[in-house]
Amino acid sequence: MLGLAMIPWLVFLHTGLPATAQDSQWAWTWTGLDGFEALGLLSTGLLLRRGDYRACLTSAATSALLLVDAWFDTMTAAPGSDFKLAVLMAVFAELPLAVACAVLATRTFPRPGR
Repeated sequence: MLGLAMIPWLVFLHTGLPATAQDSQWAWTWTGLDGFEALGLLSTGLLLRRGDYRACLTSAATSALLLVDAWFDTMTAAPGSDFKLAVLMAVFAELPLAVACAVLATRTFPRPGR
C-alpha cells in the first residue's frame, strides 16, 4: 500500500523538478556511488571466500547500486559522446555486473535444509 501512496509524490517530482540542475557536490556524488559499489564488490568477494552466507546480502545490495548507477549515468549524461559512453558503460559493465550479483545473491541465499 505504501508503494501506491508514492504515486502522487512521483507525479509531483516529474512535473515540478527543473529540467536542468547544477550541483557543487557532483564529483563527490558519483565518487561516493562508485565507492559504495567497489565496497559492495569487495565485501561480497571476501564473504564468499570465507563461506559466509551474508554474501547474499552484500551481493543483492551491490546489484541494486549498479542498476542505480546505470540509470543515473544514462539519464544525466549530456547528449552526444557522453551519452554514448554512458550507454556503453551500462551495457558492458554495470548491467552485466548487476545481473551477476543478483544471480549470486539468489544462489547463495540460505535455504532450510541446505
